[in-house]
Amino acid sequence: MKPEYTPDGSSLVLVYLVLGTHPQKDVNVIGLLTTQLPRAGETILGHKFFIGFGGKGANQCVQSARLGAKTSLICKVGKDSFGNDYVENLKKNGISTAFVGQTTDAATGTASIIVNSEGQNVIVIVPGANLLLNFEDLKRASDVICKARVVVCQLEITPAVSLEALKMARASGVKTLFNAAPALADLDPQFYTHSDIFCCNETEGAGDSFVGALAFYLAYYPKLPMEEMIRKSNCIASVSVQASGTQSSYPYRKDLPQDLF
Repeated sequence: MKPEYTPDGSSLVLVYLVLGTHPQKDVNVIGLLTTQLPRAGETILGHKFFIGFGGKGANQCVQSARLGAKTSLICKVGKDSFGNDYVENLKKNGISTAFVGQTTDAATGTASIIVNSEGQNVIVIVPGANLLLNFEDLKRASDVICKARVVVCQLEITPAVSLEALKMARASGVKTLFNAAPALADLDPQFYTHSDIFCCNETEGAGDSFVGALAFYLAYYPKLPMEEMIRKSNCIASVSVQASGTQSSYPYRKDLPQDLF
């Protein structure tokens, strides 16, 4: 199956907005494993500590890039060690960081998660720099947004900013994929009118793998029936759940059955 489009080196195929601040999928996930959750004022001993990369937009962008898409991420992180590490992580995945802003006004968004041996958890989220992405940032990235084949947005920054990005894309004839997660009770009806694909997927890492794969097919195989795009995207997402971690579990094109392409 030959793609209708191939990267020509001159324009970006997929554009993703934001890293995100959803529990267990934040910009930087700080995990601590213990036998029991601490009570107020209590200090306990844990047995594992880890830090991982996350964020819905970044997760989806990484999966698309690993399938061979030419991608760009529009987001904001802190000018700190977490932010520096994330920029390097994006570059290692072949993602354009031209519009990854770093600010001294807030720290990089993080989620600290404590999990006990029964799988119960407590989570503290600090959105940080995520919430500072604004309309001026979109204006600076307008050229890449309006020349993309697909623009993907989520609800992990100020909703009005995501909506404006969708409007910019649609006005230029760019296909839009909106992942309405995390769910918002009073979603502006304009999100429906400015989204070509409205995806309500709320699941953890596999859901982001699915959206990233779907965006890839929308950009590179636009004539493929939607049912087939969804089937292939599900196949790719099913591979991600067979490995640990979020982005670390996402498969590369070379490791997937070639009949998917």
